Amino acid sequence: MRAATGIASALLSMVVPTAAVAQQVPYPNRPITWVVPSGAGGVTDNSARFLAKVLSEKLGQPIVVDNKPGAGGIVGTEAVAQAKPDGYTMLYASQSTMATFPSLYKKLSYSPLKSLVPVNGMADSSLLMVVNAAAPYTTVEELIAHLKKNPGKMNFGSSGTGTSTHLLGEMFQMATGTSMVHVPYKTPSNLYADLLSGTIDVIFDFTVVMRPHIEAGKLRPLAIAREDRLKSFPNVPTFRERGLDIVLTAWASIAMPAGTPPEIVNKMSAAFAETTRDPVIIKYNDENDFGNLGHLGPEKLREFYISETEKFKKVVEKAGVTLD
Repeated sequence: MRAATGIASALLSMVVPTAAVAQQVPYPNRPITWVVPSGAGGVTDNSARFLAKVLSEKLGQPIVVDNKPGAGGIVGTEAVAQAKPDGYTMLYASQSTMATFPSLYKKLSYSPLKSLVPVNGMADSSLLMVVNAAAPYTTVEELIAHLKKNPGKMNFGSSGTGTSTHLLGEMFQMATGTSMVHVPYKTPSNLYADLLSGTIDVIFDFTVVMRPHIEAGKLRPLAIAREDRLKSFPNVPTFRERGLDIVLTAWASIAMPAGTPPEIVNKMSAAFAETTRDPVIIKYNDENDFGNLGHLGPEKLREFYISETEKFKKVVEKAGVTLD
């Protein structure tokens, strides 16, 4: 009996230090999965993969991008919300899934601030108001005057109900007291074909998508929905410069499952903030007209989520938009 006890004690003395050493292994010590709730090959996916390369260098571990499309981003968001909160699964958390969907869906399967924890801001993308280059109005003021003379007779296209391209159109109508018919599209190619043919009068879309058409002289930008002008479109005024309080950017951030240890959240936040300051990322953002949100750490990002959710709630409720 004494011999058995002695052996057990000896084994225990060997196991305890080993466990203690394991607990002291710095995070991260294995690959991290970055869930992108959209399909491969799009702007979102390309951005994530580009950033993942630089982030992996900062952390010293591979960042594996895992595309989980479905339900406009809900499927991938659910997957992260239900994942183990150990720091090895993170979410490409967008404006739609974190700030718009809580108002668009009466029953959402996750809570942005309860199911997930904010980690760090990533970037935002600006939207332009554009018309056909052959249209008779060359300024926002001229378009508003035309709309007021023809209430409900003009239309605007979007990439789908509840998207940023749709809600910006609703914000414009609210701010100007005008009325247009909303026409949602399933594919960008059809939307642009109809705008160029004159079937659609106005669209609100991302600069990176519209730039080729604008540079070709086929589309005319009237205003941009951001705080200040873009370097790539220096001659396009903001809505605020035209006396309209309209600011809407589609943004992206990083979130992790609720319950992820604060020390892990803070380490990932610091690494991601450093990544957004990398010259390679700055150049990439400039080339794609992306604004940098890397300064938004966990607390500031939480406040940002709350303010953006309130903003979109007002728009969704006033426009009477719903997705369920």
